[in-house]
Order: sequence, then C-alpha cells, then structure tokens
Amino acid sequence: MRRNTAIAIFMTLLCMAWCCTLHAQSLVAHKGKVKEEYNFWLYSPANEEKPKPLVIFLHGASLCGTNIDKVRRYGTIDAVEKGREIDAYILAPQNPGGAWKPSRIMNIVEWVKQNNNVDSTRIYVLGMSLGGYGTIDLAATHPKEIAAAMAFCGGGTQADYSGLTEVPLWIVHGTADKAVSVKCSDAVVNEMKKVKDGTKRLHYDRLKGVNHSLLARIFYMVECYEWLFKHSLRDKERKISPKYEISKKTLTKAVYKGTTSRKKPGLIKADKTN
Repeated sequence: MRRNTAIAIFMTLLCMAWCCTLHAQSLVAHKGKVKEEYNFWLYSPANEEKPKPLVIFLHGASLCGTNIDKVRRYGTIDAVEKGREIDAYILAPQNPGGAWKPSRIMNIVEWVKQNNNVDSTRIYVLGMSLGGYGTIDLAATHPKEIAAAMAFCGGGTQADYSGLTEVPLWIVHGTADKAVSVKCSDAVVNEMKKVKDGTKRLHYDRLKGVNHSLLARIFYMVECYEWLFKHSLRDKERKISPKYEISKKTLTKAVYKGTTSRKKPGLIKADKTN
C-alpha cells in the first residue's frame, strides 16, 4: 500500500513538473502585430532569463496564404509541436504569396528583438523551396545579422552574392527534384564562386536521386539545429562548422516520432491583435 502511495506521489510530481515546463513555453500567432508586415508565429523557450538564439523558419509555396495555421503543417514549428526541444525563439512568418521579402522579414525580427531576450549574435534562418529562396536572399542582403543559414531545394534572386559569401551556409538539393530544379542551387553556388574565397563558408550537398519533399525531414533532425547553433557573429572569422551526414538513407529515418497532439497544455495561444 505504501509502495503504491509513493509511486502515485512520484507520478503526480513528475506530471506537475512536466506541466510547468509546458506552461513556461509559448507558441503565439501574431496577426497584424507588426504593421503592414507578415503575420507570424513566435515560439518562446521555457527559460528566457538568459539571451537565447532566434531561428527564422521560412516555409514553401504550399503554405502561402492567410490561414496562419498552415505554417504549422511542416517545418520547425511542427517539429516543436511534435516534441522536438529547441532552446531558442522560433519565428515563422507566413508569406501571403509571391517571393519572400528580406526587408519585411527583418522588420519582424526587429520587433522580436525589442520584445524578447534575443541573442542578436545568434540569429539563424532556414527554409525549403520558396523558403530556400527566401533563406538565400535574406542571408545575402543581411550577412552582418544572420549568423548561419540552411537552404533546402531552393535558389536565389539576388544580382550580387558577395554578402552571401560572408555567412556560414549549407545548401541541400536533390538531383531528382521536379518541383525546383537542382540547377537553381547550382546557379547560386556558381555565382558565389565568382567571389574570391566565395565558397569557403559553404557546404553544398547535391543529393543523387533525392526528390523535393524528402528534404522537409531535415527540419526534424536535432543535428540541423545543433549545426546552426555552433555559429555566432562573435566569431570574427565566421568559420563554418563541419557538416553531418545528409543522405537519402538518413533522411528516410529523420522524422521525429514524438506526440502529434496540437493540444499541449500551455503551448498554443492565439494573439489576434489587429
């Protein structure tokens, strides 16, 4: 009897601790918060006493629109909701349509920095497809503010890639991609090569036989965020960290199989400020 009581008390305390952790986190949808800019999700980590990194997730064309819940279908926000623990702020804007605009993204970043305990030397961006284009364009136009970037199955629209060469960058593209040709990433890399030492901060994985959608699994790999977090603007030389293995085999095992519930206590909140 005493043993059962002890177990019950232990389980109760464990549950209370788990609930407290969830309540300390938050995922808030901001609509109209930054005037004339994208609506966005903002995830805040459990402990905000010390400055934390900021991860910017840029979605692909399939999530464009005005229904902000679409941004939770895949990517960094979905990874957190499935149980992946990322000790950082996560900014996930929604693009209503068309190309991502770096200036609009950075206006939201400034709001996040002003209202949260963000480590400004550790701001990262990653995205795929249309978001891969957005990642390249953002890093190229704001190299002094982006500590590292990862672009999957995308490309770029910039006329000048000299700024991009300053940023530790990892590009991944599959040769079997029928949605966005691998030639789009090839073109970015070729432009970077025109700059002296232009690819010394670049990893480029050109994955044979890999299609478009498979690369979405990288968002669920803990190594993805560990790699980003190894970079900081405090590193004056901005050396690129060694990469981990990304292959067709590792990608097929990459999805984090945590809870799929979207009703975690204290995790989801809605801010409908207009």
